[in-house]
Amino acid sequence: MCGIWALFGSDECLSVQCLSAMKIAHRGPDAFRFENVNGFTNCCFGFHRLAVVDQLYGMQPIRVKRFPYLWLCYNGEIYNFKQLQKQFGFDFQTLVDGEVILHLYNRGGIEQTASMLDGVFAFILLDTANRKVFLARDTYGVRPLFKVLTDDGFLGVCSEAKGLINLKHSTSLCSKVEPFLPGHYEVLDLKPSGKVASVELVKFHSCKDEPLHVACDTVEALPSAGFDLETVKSNIRILFENAVRKRLMAHRRIGCLLSGGLDSSLVAAVLLKLMKEINISYPLQTFAIGMENSPDLLAARKVAAHIGSEHHEVILNTEEGIQAIEEVIFSLETYDITTIRASIGMYLVSKYIRKKTDSVVIFSGEGSDELTQGYIYFHKAPSPEEAAEESERLLKELYLFDVLRADRTTAAHGLELRVPFLDHRFTSYYLSLPAELRIPKNGIEKYLLRLSFEDSNLLPKEILWRPKEAFSDGIASVKKSWFSILQDYIDQQVDDLLLEKAAEKYPFNPPKTKESYYYRQIFEKHYSGRSSWLPHYWMPRWVKATDPSARTLKHYKSATQE
Repeated sequence: MCGIWALFGSDECLSVQCLSAMKIAHRGPDAFRFENVNGFTNCCFGFHRLAVVDQLYGMQPIRVKRFPYLWLCYNGEIYNFKQLQKQFGFDFQTLVDGEVILHLYNRGGIEQTASMLDGVFAFILLDTANRKVFLARDTYGVRPLFKVLTDDGFLGVCSEAKGLINLKHSTSLCSKVEPFLPGHYEVLDLKPSGKVASVELVKFHSCKDEPLHVACDTVEALPSAGFDLETVKSNIRILFENAVRKRLMAHRRIGCLLSGGLDSSLVAAVLLKLMKEINISYPLQTFAIGMENSPDLLAARKVAAHIGSEHHEVILNTEEGIQAIEEVIFSLETYDITTIRASIGMYLVSKYIRKKTDSVVIFSGEGSDELTQGYIYFHKAPSPEEAAEESERLLKELYLFDVLRADRTTAAHGLELRVPFLDHRFTSYYLSLPAELRIPKNGIEKYLLRLSFEDSNLLPKEILWRPKEAFSDGIASVKKSWFSILQDYIDQQVDDLLLEKAAEKYPFNPPKTKESYYYRQIFEKHYSGRSSWLPHYWMPRWVKATDPSARTLKHYKSATQE
């Protein structure tokens, strides 16, 4: 996890513009470099480093003797870099996984490069010999990337939008900063003036398609094909374990978030098993947050005892959570209701990890709900086919919601997130299964995933079959959810009259509740006029919901009140 920043064709003094790069310093607390591009005095790179791989030669932009005309700034991890090196006979100059991007590009161009990378990434690649700039981002947008491009060809690129919104430029004071789309690469021509012109934006991978890099995977071919239940369960176990194994690549200590729900518990259990297999010398640290005796804390405690992790509990008090709201919204760059609610706990547990432990590489369970139909409202899907379509829609929008939350809350404290459920190979296989296999069954969501691990003894049965608990609710007591605690506080902060006139003040995505209005006010304070970053609020489908919390859905109430 790092922070990348680059400008091409700046009219303003680069030493002034460089101040914007410091807005993302939290993403790389270990080192910072600012470097001009030879021959282009108005082009530069900025890089904040969190040293996880090759601590000696890992500074960026990466340049190697073999390709002196290539400059690379990237944020992410390429899990198959050794397999690619072996397959194509690449001669590496460093131990940095990202160096493979330079070799792949030299061998086969940008399309092959982006398609062959198994990992999470956002990168800026400059080719001064051919006068090209390339931008690319991984399939699910696990690593963030924003850009601004003015009409006269000034380009700014950054890991977070906050590094671009205050850039100075002669012709445009309010250029549109926007997220770079996941699963895409863009080709831009670099003019002698340092300005750029966009040539094409190409989608190189869709979540349903088996990735091209399967040939360079540690599990080359699944032992058996077909959709009989035993084969499917076995393949799910093989591919999920493979997804966790490849993410063990790190020179820093590994930890794991553990809510006690199915997803984080599976990640933690498989992670600890694999760490033992490869003889990692330190114990796995797991981290849970919640109010005293909250469902998440109690369940996480059970899981930690079962798997044998070194478990840490962070007790959340109401005042601390409420005080964190503004800094959380500033970190997130969104005003989405459910994202903010769920981020407060994750932000505070990340803060604890940074201050109190030496764990830096943090595993988490993001992506499972979208992939395996884990949200309560999937029980209401009109048909398996519509449930499958909704699952794909959620995966495509992850970069606006759960993946955004997971990246920003951890990156704010200099931690690196790893999300095995979003492994390209695992997700494409799961989405290839018949729609009927993937829906909730017997009133239980994620039925197939649970069934696949039922005989593994990785988790206690009551955890494996624990019903879905929304993160923002699981950290509170059963009697009063975190979102209702927030609402009680916010009711005192927002006047009824303000809410009545909300649609006039905020015509795009107008707030419908006091809570929503309160978040929007804070967002506009830091990112005025940027409301289009959130195309719509996250809300459940097929139910008449007025609030995104699972607690407001009938199925959830019946499950928790029995």
